Amino acid sequence: MEAAKKEKISVDDEAVDKNIFKNCSNIAFYRRQKKQLSKKSTCRAVLDSVTTGKDSTSFQIINKATKIPLLAEVYGLEGNIFRLKINEESPLKPRYEVRDVLTSKLSTVRLISCSGDKGSLVLADGKGDLKFHVTADPFKVDLVSEEDIVMSVNSLGQLYFEHLQISPKQRATKENEDDASVDTSQQENQNDMGLWEEKFGKFVDIKANGPASIGLDFSLHGFEHLYGIPQHAESHQLKNTGDGDAYRLYNLDVYGYKIHDKMGIYGSVPYLLAHKLGRTLGIFWLNASETLVEVNTEPTVEYTLTQMGSVAAKQKVRSRADVHWMSESGIIDVFLLMGPTPSDVFRQYSHLTGTQAMPPLFSLGYHQCRWNYEDEQDVKAVDAGFDEHDIPYDVMWLDIEHTEGKRYFTWDKKRFPNPKRMQELLRSKTRKLVVISDPHVKVDPDYSVYAKAKEQGFFVRNREGRDLEGVCWPGLCSYLDFTNPKVREWYSGLFAFPVYQGSTDILFIWNDMNEPSVFRGPELTMQKNAIHHGNWEHRELHNIYGFYQQMATAEGLIRRSKGKERPFVLTRSFFAGSQKYGAVWTGDNRSDWSYLKISIPMLLTLSVTGISFCGADVGGFIGNPEAELLVRWYQAGAYQPFFRGHATMKTKRREPWLFGEEHTRLIRDAIRERYALLPYWYSLFYRAHKTAEPIMRPLWVEFPNELETFGIEDEYMLGSALLVHPVTEPKAAVVDVFLPGSDEVWYDSKTFAHWEGACTVKIPVALDTIPVFQRGGSVVAVKTTVGKSTGWMTESPYGLRVALSSQGSAVGELYLDDGHSFQYCHQNQFLNRKFLFCSGVLINSCADERGRYPSKCVVEQILVLGLRKQPSSVTTHSSGEESSHSYLIICSCKHRHISREEMISPKADAMCLPEAQLTRAFWWSQAY
Repeated sequence: MEAAKKEKISVDDEAVDKNIFKNCSNIAFYRRQKKQLSKKSTCRAVLDSVTTGKDSTSFQIINKATKIPLLAEVYGLEGNIFRLKINEESPLKPRYEVRDVLTSKLSTVRLISCSGDKGSLVLADGKGDLKFHVTADPFKVDLVSEEDIVMSVNSLGQLYFEHLQISPKQRATKENEDDASVDTSQQENQNDMGLWEEKFGKFVDIKANGPASIGLDFSLHGFEHLYGIPQHAESHQLKNTGDGDAYRLYNLDVYGYKIHDKMGIYGSVPYLLAHKLGRTLGIFWLNASETLVEVNTEPTVEYTLTQMGSVAAKQKVRSRADVHWMSESGIIDVFLLMGPTPSDVFRQYSHLTGTQAMPPLFSLGYHQCRWNYEDEQDVKAVDAGFDEHDIPYDVMWLDIEHTEGKRYFTWDKKRFPNPKRMQELLRSKTRKLVVISDPHVKVDPDYSVYAKAKEQGFFVRNREGRDLEGVCWPGLCSYLDFTNPKVREWYSGLFAFPVYQGSTDILFIWNDMNEPSVFRGPELTMQKNAIHHGNWEHRELHNIYGFYQQMATAEGLIRRSKGKERPFVLTRSFFAGSQKYGAVWTGDNRSDWSYLKISIPMLLTLSVTGISFCGADVGGFIGNPEAELLVRWYQAGAYQPFFRGHATMKTKRREPWLFGEEHTRLIRDAIRERYALLPYWYSLFYRAHKTAEPIMRPLWVEFPNELETFGIEDEYMLGSALLVHPVTEPKAAVVDVFLPGSDEVWYDSKTFAHWEGACTVKIPVALDTIPVFQRGGSVVAVKTTVGKSTGWMTESPYGLRVALSSQGSAVGELYLDDGHSFQYCHQNQFLNRKFLFCSGVLINSCADERGRYPSKCVVEQILVLGLRKQPSSVTTHSSGEESSHSYLIICSCKHRHISREEMISPKADAMCLPEAQLTRAFWWSQAY
């Protein structure tokens, strides 16, 4: 490692041969489980051992081969959730259990033991709608809803639990010489199965605790469509896996990852959803070690049993999906979310892991990033370029080159001699700055962050007990142990303004390389036998390392403002619950049409697993996009939650105005449309924060009873009102868009043409077109003028886009607060308005009486789509400034036609409403 102190580290250290990453055949615990399970050993539940406590019911499970008892605990949780924990009854030492992910002490529901036969145990919730039916021999669990078995546990007999053992060397010293020789004769098998040592390439993983893997199967009855378990560059709907082809959950730095592949990349959420007509379920496997998931779905089939004359007797076999979870270590701790609707499952998961953090408004604008903007003059020129070309943006980003030799919390004195002055320039335009902070710390005794962390023992240790050292961007590094609460508290303090010299309150943070990435380490990450706080091996908690860094960073930004301001933290690595701390992106993608296309299912999968604030690097991080691809990517990114352009070093500059006047105009239009929709975006984030509704939704979420939607992944809903179909093919002239819902009406957001639902329509797509449709029955709030940034638009007028349903009605909401502080929750300083259009009357009412927030904004424009007749008059009514309701009445008359000029400039002045005003202009579109 001495050479690494002087050796120059480059992108080549990250862009390595993909053969350095494992496949299933290289993973010892996978091989062991597959081999052992082929022998069909079974387990039985010892129902004589059942004990009932205040919160749980427990019983023993015995493997018939090993005779070693396991302890199973069953919990009923509020909101139709079961929790099943299986651990060793008497382990040699405690096994790792994931901490800090679950939101708080969970509210339990006492399960009532119902009558069952001699060989079974039936537990029911208080309502009796759900039952947890345990069969003793062989051990199996059926989850029953209204007498229908919807899920079975261990019906395939794949419960697997490797008990902690004394190492062979320790056993040899305790046994006589003959017995020790028996252990020696078994050495070949131990090496082959990776029990105590596991080799991969030049690396040897020495396992202090030996084999400790776990596994369990789940059968989902009547289900064919499964989703979730990010992060993979794969389709939204999970595919069947064959031998050696499991979905891998293991956080890795995979530069330019391969698409349509089940290998693990930057983050892991061990949470899977199943959906069928009439029911949605969830399985949350709370384990932070390396995890593999096998999926097998069997569709509904009909078998011909007999043939008698011309009549064939048939038997219908219901579809089933089998899911097999395997983890390297820890315990079995699984939450079974019983739905029954998609929104119920989202809510249930949020009760466990939390909802999406409410972001500051600026973070919903456009972000401009590059590895790297060279210096303060470069930042100033790029910032001015946006203004010169009339393109709004909110955040400038600085990558690792802004620091003094890759030392985080410092500034390069030559390139960025006056960082506060640079930030004041951005502040003057109400813009922000984001800088990078990775988890590795340069080994340098003169670097205060390193010196203080080393002095306090805050680094991850190697198996010999010394600080672990590995190679990353600064050269030789040590890695902060974010699993230690004291380390997180100390790290949070580094963001204080007196400590982080040159920082201001407009500076926010980007956590990268936090899988963690260790160049020249096994699979470019940390050795599994590294030691963390509590003497836990890294293998136990690998997937949660980045989660802890983002947690500490978010807490640091909150602390520096004395708890007043919302943080913004982007992380590359993540785990279940990361949504509580900020945003996530899809990592180092490529400038290729296929990566634009795969970004949609990748983001949909993140969205349904709780992480709503997600996005992909616009234009692709690696490579040089052609102008058409860049335009299409901006159009797609404008309708995705996190919207950032980014590129690696040595690529051509690609600021939006560098591709010719016409392409500049198209990119400008895409970004400006994003800013016009900010009121809708912000309202969606509030709903995600409060009710766990995803922002970017696969069609099956919004149309759960329409089978045609279950496999669609090239279009999606933005909230419940907008359907978006990005163009992801080069030189496309027409795209096929599926418009769901036989009772729905859909309006083209650009031309206002309308279609009935439940059909596929061909939409012409010139380069200035991205198909976006507003759903009939919705009201979407917009800004009618767009400024340089979100801060410039605080008092810009609102518009309402009212799209009428086939019944002539529409409903929508607008959420508003100060956009940056926690006063919306601490002091109820917010405004939540509801808009209802029915029988020609648009009613503006209060959706949440607790909220109080003054606003000078007016609603100056209302666009109504789908009116049957041309209006003859438009009038407004209000009960006074203190009233919570206001009305806009549209009258139709066969004998009088009002001119367009009268529509735009009605004689009545704007009427005052509580915290808002209505209306200065009225537009309409007649349905034909």
